[in-house]
Amino acid sequence: MSYIEFTDLTKIFHVHQKEAGLKSSVKALFSRNLREVRALDGVSARIEPGELVGLVGANGAGKTTISKILAGVIHPTAGEVSVLGFQPWKRENEYKLQISLIMGQKNQLWWDLPAADCFLLLKEIYQIPSKEYQSRLDELAEILDVTSLLRTQVRRLSLGERMKMELIAALLHRPRVVYLDEPTIGLDISAQRAVREFLKRYQRDYQPMMLLTSHYMQDIQSLCERVIVIRQGKFVYDGPLQKLLDNYAHTRRIRASLSTPCVESDLSRLPFVMSRSQDGYELSMQVDKSALSESVATLLSKFDVSDLNVEGEDVSTIIERVMHGN
Repeated sequence: MSYIEFTDLTKIFHVHQKEAGLKSSVKALFSRNLREVRALDGVSARIEPGELVGLVGANGAGKTTISKILAGVIHPTAGEVSVLGFQPWKRENEYKLQISLIMGQKNQLWWDLPAADCFLLLKEIYQIPSKEYQSRLDELAEILDVTSLLRTQVRRLSLGERMKMELIAALLHRPRVVYLDEPTIGLDISAQRAVREFLKRYQRDYQPMMLLTSHYMQDIQSLCERVIVIRQGKFVYDGPLQKLLDNYAHTRRIRASLSTPCVESDLSRLPFVMSRSQDGYELSMQVDKSALSESVATLLSKFDVSDLNVEGEDVSTIIERVMHGN
Protein backbone atom coordinates (compact mmCIF):
# COMPACT_ATOMS: atom_id res chain seq x y z
CA MET A 1 0.00 0.00 0.00
CA SER A 2 1.88 3.05 -1.24
CA TYR A 3 -0.12 5.83 0.38
CA ILE A 4 -0.59 7.68 3.67
CA GLU A 5 -3.99 7.30 5.30
CA PHE A 6 -5.32 8.09 8.75
CA THR A 7 -8.89 7.89 10.04
CA ASP A 8 -10.37 9.45 13.20
CA LEU A 9 -6.86 10.28 14.39
CA THR A 10 -6.93 11.58 17.96
CA LYS A 11 -4.13 12.62 20.30
CA ILE A 12 -4.78 13.66 23.89
CA PHE A 13 -2.11 15.10 26.16
CA HIS A 14 -2.50 15.45 29.92
CA VAL A 15 -0.90 18.69 31.03
CA HIS A 16 -0.06 19.58 34.62
CA GLN A 17 -2.32 22.41 35.80
CA LYS A 18 -0.02 24.65 37.83
CA GLU A 19 -1.36 26.50 40.85
CA ALA A 20 0.25 29.43 42.62
CA GLY A 21 1.45 29.28 46.21
CA LEU A 22 3.78 27.17 48.35
CA LYS A 23 0.96 24.94 49.62
CA SER A 24 -0.07 24.10 46.06
CA SER A 25 3.54 23.35 45.07
CA VAL A 26 3.96 20.91 47.97
CA LYS A 27 0.61 19.30 47.17
CA ALA A 28 1.68 18.83 43.53
CA LEU A 29 4.55 16.59 44.70
CA PHE A 30 2.01 13.95 45.74
CA SER A 31 -1.05 14.60 43.62
CA ARG A 32 -1.05 16.49 40.34
CA ASN A 33 -4.00 18.29 38.83
CA LEU A 34 -3.98 17.27 35.17
CA ARG A 35 -5.80 19.02 32.37
CA GLU A 36 -6.79 17.18 29.18
CA VAL A 37 -5.68 18.79 25.92
CA ARG A 38 -6.91 17.40 22.58
CA ALA A 39 -4.09 18.13 20.16
CA LEU A 40 -5.93 16.16 17.45
CA ASP A 41 -9.66 15.46 17.50
CA GLY A 42 -10.76 12.75 15.06
CA VAL A 43 -9.06 13.96 11.86
CA SER A 44 -8.94 11.91 8.65
CA ALA A 45 -7.08 12.26 5.34
CA ARG A 46 -5.41 10.28 2.58
CA ILE A 47 -2.28 11.30 0.65
CA GLU A 48 -1.65 9.56 -2.65
CA PRO A 49 1.74 8.66 -4.18
CA GLY A 50 3.50 11.71 -5.62
CA GLU A 51 1.35 14.24 -3.72
CA LEU A 52 2.83 17.21 -1.87
CA VAL A 53 0.22 18.37 0.64
CA GLY A 54 0.45 21.55 2.70
CA LEU A 55 -0.72 21.45 6.32
CA VAL A 56 -1.39 24.91 7.77
CA GLY A 57 -2.72 26.17 11.06
CA ALA A 58 -2.00 28.49 13.96
CA ASN A 59 0.54 27.65 16.67
CA GLY A 60 -0.77 24.77 18.75
CA ALA A 61 -3.33 23.71 16.13
CA GLY A 62 -1.86 20.18 15.86
CA LYS A 63 0.36 20.33 12.77
CA THR A 64 3.58 19.04 14.32
CA THR A 65 1.64 16.40 16.28
CA ILE A 66 0.41 14.90 13.00
CA SER A 67 3.95 14.85 11.56
CA LYS A 68 5.32 13.18 14.69
CA ILE A 69 2.61 10.50 14.71
CA LEU A 70 3.10 9.72 11.03
CA ALA A 71 6.87 9.54 11.53
CA GLY A 72 6.46 7.21 14.51
CA VAL A 73 7.85 9.62 17.09
CA ILE A 74 4.70 9.55 19.24
CA HIS A 75 1.73 7.20 19.56
CA PRO A 76 -1.86 8.35 18.86
CA THR A 77 -4.54 8.07 21.53
CA ALA A 78 -7.09 6.71 19.06
CA GLY A 79 -7.67 6.23 15.36
CA GLU A 80 -6.15 4.21 12.54
CA VAL A 81 -2.97 5.10 10.63
CA SER A 82 -1.33 3.41 7.67
CA VAL A 83 1.82 4.69 5.95
CA LEU A 84 3.08 2.44 3.14
CA GLY A 85 1.14 -0.33 4.89
CA PHE A 86 2.92 0.18 8.23
CA GLN A 87 1.79 1.48 11.62
CA PRO A 88 4.43 4.19 12.21
CA TRP A 89 4.69 3.91 16.01
CA LYS A 90 5.85 0.28 15.72
CA ARG A 91 9.06 1.75 14.27
CA GLU A 92 9.90 -1.23 12.11
CA ASN A 93 13.24 -0.89 10.35
CA GLU A 94 11.63 -1.54 6.97
CA TYR A 95 9.40 1.46 7.58
CA LYS A 96 12.11 3.77 8.91
CA LEU A 97 14.24 3.06 5.82
CA GLN A 98 11.51 4.55 3.62
CA ILE A 99 10.73 7.81 5.42
CA SER A 100 12.39 11.06 6.41
CA LEU A 101 11.42 13.76 8.93
CA ILE A 102 12.91 17.19 8.33
CA MET A 103 12.31 19.69 11.13
CA GLY A 104 13.53 23.24 10.65
CA GLN A 105 14.07 23.65 14.40
CA LYS A 106 15.91 20.34 14.95
CA ASN A 107 19.29 19.16 13.69
CA GLN A 108 20.34 15.63 12.86
CA LEU A 109 23.92 16.44 11.83
CA TRP A 110 26.81 16.43 14.32
CA TRP A 111 28.02 20.02 14.77
CA ASP A 112 31.67 19.14 15.43
CA LEU A 113 32.02 17.08 12.25
CA PRO A 114 32.16 18.12 8.59
CA ALA A 115 28.91 17.40 6.76
CA ALA A 116 30.70 14.84 4.54
CA ASP A 117 31.59 12.73 7.60
CA CYS A 118 28.00 12.88 8.84
CA PHE A 119 26.82 11.66 5.45
CA LEU A 120 29.22 8.70 5.59
CA LEU A 121 27.69 7.62 8.88
CA LEU A 122 24.20 7.87 7.37
CA LYS A 123 25.42 5.81 4.43
CA GLU A 124 26.21 2.97 6.84
CA ILE A 125 22.98 3.39 8.83
CA TYR A 126 20.85 3.14 5.69
CA GLN A 127 23.17 0.61 4.01
CA ILE A 128 23.43 2.64 0.81
CA PRO A 129 25.75 1.00 -1.77
CA SER A 130 28.92 3.07 -2.29
CA LYS A 131 28.29 3.81 -5.95
CA GLU A 132 24.70 4.96 -5.34
CA TYR A 133 25.75 6.96 -2.29
CA GLN A 134 28.38 8.95 -4.17
CA SER A 135 26.08 9.56 -7.11
CA ARG A 136 23.25 10.81 -4.89
CA LEU A 137 25.55 12.97 -2.77
CA ASP A 138 27.13 14.58 -5.85
CA GLU A 139 23.70 15.26 -7.36
CA LEU A 140 22.14 16.76 -4.22
CA ALA A 141 25.21 18.85 -3.36
CA GLU A 142 25.38 20.24 -6.89
CA ILE A 143 21.68 21.14 -7.01
CA LEU A 144 21.92 22.89 -3.62
CA ASP A 145 25.25 24.51 -4.54
CA VAL A 146 27.12 23.27 -1.45
CA THR A 147 29.76 20.98 -3.01
CA SER A 148 32.58 23.24 -1.82
CA LEU A 149 31.23 23.17 1.77
CA LEU A 150 31.05 19.41 2.33
CA ARG A 151 34.35 19.35 4.26
CA THR A 152 33.40 22.35 6.42
CA GLN A 153 32.54 21.75 10.07
CA VAL A 154 28.76 21.95 10.47
CA ARG A 155 28.93 24.53 13.28
CA ARG A 156 30.79 26.90 10.94
CA LEU A 157 28.05 26.90 8.30
CA SER A 158 25.40 29.60 8.04
CA LEU A 159 21.81 28.72 8.93
CA GLY A 160 20.86 28.46 5.25
CA GLU A 161 23.87 26.25 4.47
CA ARG A 162 23.10 23.99 7.42
CA MET A 163 19.52 23.60 6.23
CA LYS A 164 20.76 22.52 2.82
CA MET A 165 23.01 19.93 4.47
CA GLU A 166 20.04 18.72 6.53
CA LEU A 167 18.08 18.24 3.31
CA ILE A 168 20.90 16.17 1.82
CA ALA A 169 21.10 14.05 4.98
CA ALA A 170 17.34 13.43 4.92
CA LEU A 171 17.20 12.48 1.24
CA LEU A 172 20.36 10.41 0.70
CA HIS A 173 18.45 7.15 1.14
CA ARG A 174 15.72 8.25 -1.33
CA PRO A 175 12.75 8.04 1.04
CA ARG A 176 9.30 7.35 -0.38
CA VAL A 177 7.71 9.56 2.30
CA VAL A 178 9.04 12.94 3.44
CA TYR A 179 7.63 14.93 6.37
CA LEU A 180 8.68 18.59 6.26
CA ASP A 181 8.03 20.55 9.45
CA GLU A 182 8.85 24.25 8.98
CA PRO A 183 11.83 23.60 6.64
CA THR A 184 12.44 27.31 5.93
CA ILE A 185 11.95 28.71 9.44
CA GLY A 186 14.53 31.37 10.30
CA LEU A 187 16.06 31.44 6.82
CA ASP A 188 16.57 34.65 4.86
CA ILE A 189 14.59 35.25 1.66
CA SER A 190 17.34 33.95 -0.61
CA ALA A 191 17.78 30.73 1.38
CA GLN A 192 14.00 30.20 1.55
CA ARG A 193 13.76 30.50 -2.22
CA ALA A 194 16.66 28.05 -2.73
CA VAL A 195 15.05 25.47 -0.43
CA ARG A 196 11.67 25.83 -2.15
CA GLU A 197 13.17 25.45 -5.62
CA PHE A 198 15.09 22.39 -4.50
CA LEU A 199 12.00 20.74 -2.97
CA LYS A 200 9.98 21.50 -6.09
CA ARG A 201 12.63 19.89 -8.29
CA TYR A 202 13.09 16.88 -6.01
CA GLN A 203 9.33 16.29 -5.91
CA ARG A 204 9.12 16.48 -9.70
CA ASP A 205 12.06 14.11 -10.27
CA TYR A 206 11.42 11.43 -7.62
CA GLN A 207 7.70 11.74 -6.78
CA PRO A 208 7.78 10.99 -3.02
CA MET A 209 4.73 11.63 -0.86
CA MET A 210 5.36 14.85 1.04
CA LEU A 211 3.53 16.51 3.92
CA LEU A 212 4.64 20.11 4.44
CA THR A 213 3.83 22.23 7.49
CA SER A 214 4.87 25.87 7.36
CA HIS A 215 3.96 29.31 8.68
CA TYR A 216 5.36 30.86 5.52
CA MET A 217 2.49 31.02 3.05
CA GLN A 218 4.99 31.48 0.23
CA ASP A 219 6.14 27.89 0.91
CA ILE A 220 2.58 26.62 0.65
CA GLN A 221 1.71 28.68 -2.42
CA SER A 222 4.91 27.72 -4.27
CA LEU A 223 4.87 24.00 -3.52
CA CYS A 224 1.35 22.74 -2.78
CA GLU A 225 -1.67 22.24 -5.00
CA ARG A 226 -3.62 20.73 -2.10
CA VAL A 227 -3.83 22.13 1.43
CA ILE A 228 -5.29 20.98 4.72
CA VAL A 229 -6.22 23.69 7.22
CA ILE A 230 -6.32 22.61 10.86
CA ARG A 231 -7.93 24.59 13.68
CA GLN A 232 -7.80 23.47 17.33
CA GLY A 233 -7.11 19.85 16.39
CA LYS A 234 -9.77 19.58 13.67
CA PHE A 235 -9.57 19.86 9.89
CA VAL A 236 -11.67 22.73 8.59
CA TYR A 237 -10.60 22.46 4.95
CA ASP A 238 -9.00 19.76 2.77
CA GLY A 239 -8.81 20.39 -0.95
CA PRO A 240 -7.20 22.36 -3.78
CA LEU A 241 -5.41 25.54 -2.74
CA GLN A 242 -6.96 27.48 -5.61
CA LYS A 243 -10.48 26.50 -4.54
CA LEU A 244 -9.70 27.71 -1.00
CA LEU A 245 -8.53 31.05 -2.36
CA ASP A 246 -11.61 31.39 -4.58
CA ASN A 247 -14.10 30.45 -1.85
CA TYR A 248 -12.67 32.44 1.03
CA ALA A 249 -11.46 35.59 -0.72
CA HIS A 250 -13.85 38.42 0.18
CA THR A 251 -12.48 41.26 -1.92
CA ARG A 252 -10.64 42.12 -5.12
CA ARG A 253 -8.32 45.04 -5.80
CA ILE A 254 -8.76 46.84 -9.14
CA ARG A 255 -5.85 48.80 -10.58
CA ALA A 256 -6.19 50.83 -13.77
CA SER A 257 -3.65 52.88 -15.69
CA LEU A 258 -5.10 55.98 -17.38
CA SER A 259 -4.17 57.32 -20.79
CA THR A 260 -5.09 60.83 -19.59
CA PRO A 261 -5.55 62.20 -16.05
CA CYS A 262 -9.10 62.33 -14.77
CA VAL A 263 -10.92 65.29 -13.27
CA GLU A 264 -10.97 65.40 -9.46
CA SER A 265 -14.72 65.95 -9.48
CA ASP A 266 -15.17 62.57 -11.20
CA LEU A 267 -13.39 60.86 -8.30
CA SER A 268 -15.49 62.52 -5.62
CA ARG A 269 -18.51 60.45 -6.63
CA LEU A 270 -16.66 57.14 -6.96
CA PRO A 271 -14.65 55.04 -4.46
CA PHE A 272 -11.43 55.18 -6.50
CA VAL A 273 -8.09 56.52 -5.31
CA MET A 274 -5.86 58.22 -7.88
CA SER A 275 -2.07 58.24 -7.62
CA ARG A 276 0.83 59.23 -9.83
CA SER A 277 2.69 56.28 -11.34
CA GLN A 278 5.84 56.00 -13.43
CA ASP A 279 3.79 55.86 -16.63
CA GLY A 280 1.20 58.48 -15.73
CA TYR A 281 -1.80 58.09 -13.44
CA GLU A 282 -3.28 55.07 -11.70
CA LEU A 283 -6.68 54.47 -10.16
CA SER A 284 -7.16 51.79 -7.52
CA MET A 285 -9.95 50.51 -5.33
CA GLN A 286 -10.82 47.49 -3.20
CA VAL A 287 -14.27 46.03 -3.74
CA ASP A 288 -16.32 43.11 -2.54
CA LYS A 289 -15.93 40.29 -5.06
CA SER A 290 -19.70 40.28 -5.69
CA ALA A 291 -19.41 43.88 -6.95
CA LEU A 292 -16.38 43.28 -9.18
CA SER A 293 -18.17 43.25 -12.55
CA GLU A 294 -20.16 46.38 -11.79
CA SER A 295 -17.07 48.24 -10.55
CA VAL A 296 -15.02 47.33 -13.62
CA ALA A 297 -17.85 48.36 -15.93
CA THR A 298 -18.12 51.72 -14.14
CA LEU A 299 -14.40 52.26 -14.36
CA LEU A 300 -14.26 51.53 -18.11
CA SER A 301 -17.24 53.74 -18.85
CA LYS A 302 -16.05 56.74 -16.85
CA PHE A 303 -12.31 56.84 -17.59
CA ASP A 304 -9.86 56.47 -20.45
CA VAL A 305 -8.22 53.20 -19.31
CA SER A 306 -5.06 51.96 -21.01
CA ASP A 307 -4.41 48.96 -18.77
CA LEU A 308 -6.51 47.09 -16.21
CA ASN A 309 -5.47 44.60 -13.55
CA VAL A 310 -7.60 42.73 -10.99
CA GLU A 311 -5.75 41.24 -8.01
CA GLY A 312 -6.98 38.72 -5.47
CA GLU A 313 -6.40 38.99 -1.75
CA ASP A 314 -3.05 38.03 -0.31
CA VAL A 315 -2.78 34.26 0.29
CA SER A 316 -1.64 34.80 3.89
CA THR A 317 -4.72 36.92 4.64
CA ILE A 318 -7.12 34.32 3.24
CA ILE A 319 -5.57 31.32 5.00
CA GLU A 320 -5.32 33.23 8.27
CA ARG A 321 -9.03 34.00 7.97
CA VAL A 322 -9.82 30.28 7.54
CA MET A 323 -7.47 29.27 10.38
CA HIS A 324 -9.22 31.57 12.82
CA GLY A 325 -12.74 30.91 11.56
CA ASN A 326 -13.43 34.46 10.38
